[in-house]
Order: sequence, then C-alpha cells, then structure tokens
Amino acid sequence: MRLTDVQVRAGEEADLGALTKIYNHYVRETAITFDTEPFTPEQRLPWLRSHPEDGPHRLLVAKDERSGEILGYATSSAFRPKPAYATSVEVSVYLSPTAGGRGIGTLLYEELFGVLAGEDVHRAYAGVAQPNEASGRLHARFGFRPVGVYREVGRKFGRYWDVAWFEKEL
Repeated sequence: MRLTDVQVRAGEEADLGALTKIYNHYVRETAITFDTEPFTPEQRLPWLRSHPEDGPHRLLVAKDERSGEILGYATSSAFRPKPAYATSVEVSVYLSPTAGGRGIGTLLYEELFGVLAGEDVHRAYAGVAQPNEASGRLHARFGFRPVGVYREVGRKFGRYWDVAWFEKEL
C-alpha cells in the first residue's frame, strides 16, 4: 500500500463496524484508551453521530482504495461539556494494528487540522497514556507542546497509568 492509495474522508455509518473493531483492539490490548470493555457497533453509533461532516467535531477515516480496508481514523471532539470550552477540542488518532508506522496517522492529522482551520477552534488538546513514544512524536510533528502529566490517573490491567497532555494553538 502506498499513501497515494489512501483516501481520507468523513466517517459514515457504513464504517461503524470497522471503526469499532479498530477501537476495540485498543480497549482489549492496550492502555491507550481507558475504556475497559469492548463495544458493539450499536453502542458506538452515538459517538459516530456526534461527529458531523462539518463543524469543530469531526471524524475522518483513512481507507485503502485498493483493498477497501479502513486503516484508521482521527477525531476532534468536545474538550469539556461547559460552554466556555466550545473553542477547544480534544483530538485523537486510532490506527488498525497493521497500519502503524506507515504515515497514516500523519495523513489523518494533516486532513483534520486542515478542516479545523476553517472552524472557530482556538486550541487542540491530546491526552496520551504513557508510555507512547509514537504518539508523542506524532503530536510534536504537528506543533503540540507538552503542558502536563496526570500521574496514575487511570487504572487498567491491574496497574495505574499516567496521561501526558499536549496542546496546540490553532
């Protein structure tokens, strides 16, 4: 697969099974997300619908045009529910376990920050469970700077995990 074979587009309901499968890998196998139980596609439907095709809360999907495989996705979501936080978003990237290290995360973030440039968004934040050097490098590549660490904020797999927070001015 070449990056020229990858299409990035808005996520749609037809992608829900593949997106859920990707996310559930991280739920079951890693501390990258602090969800602890896998989801069904039906349970993830409200999440998908909370990311419309316009506005500050987006879901972008990377698809291999040759194979039809969904390789990963990037989101911008509400940072906090209170109204004064409306111009801040939390961003994330999740890749298929076979898609890492191939530039897909970079491609997704390039597209995501491109569409966010036209929105009323002032800051993007990313919480990264530690250790995760690949995610740290990805965020640094896009101009995120570290702003702090929540120590032992989540417990999964019988241990506590730190989350480093990164901020990007938009």
